[in-house]
Amino acid sequence: MKKSILIYDDEADILMVCKIILEKNNFTVETRSFCDNIIKDISNVKPDIILMDLWIPSMGGENAIKLMKNNTATMHIPVILFSANAHVAVIAERVNANGFLLKPFDIPVFLETIKNTLTEKKL
Repeated sequence: MKKSILIYDDEADILMVCKIILEKNNFTVETRSFCDNIIKDISNVKPDIILMDLWIPSMGGENAIKLMKNNTATMHIPVILFSANAHVAVIAERVNANGFLLKPFDIPVFLETIKNTLTEKKL
């Protein structure tokens, strides 16, 4: 069964590229350009993993991750924070994200980070 990924980013090009790469690697992908309805989105999509942009309107990725990590129905879903912010690793740790990617990212590193995070979830 294909793993499901929910991606949040306000840049349409990033969403399109990520979706193409992931679908070619046997993932099911849903995308959103804002995260104000993150709990409802998660309930509808039931993702195995979430990729969250840090600077997404209007709530922001940091607040969205905090919201989902403080909700018992969604806290178990791994999240990878991705951003061009040089401090993304520190922010990811602060919000209890399961990993991070610095934009621009290398495609093999992108895929490896997702696959490793999904594998760690099973442990």
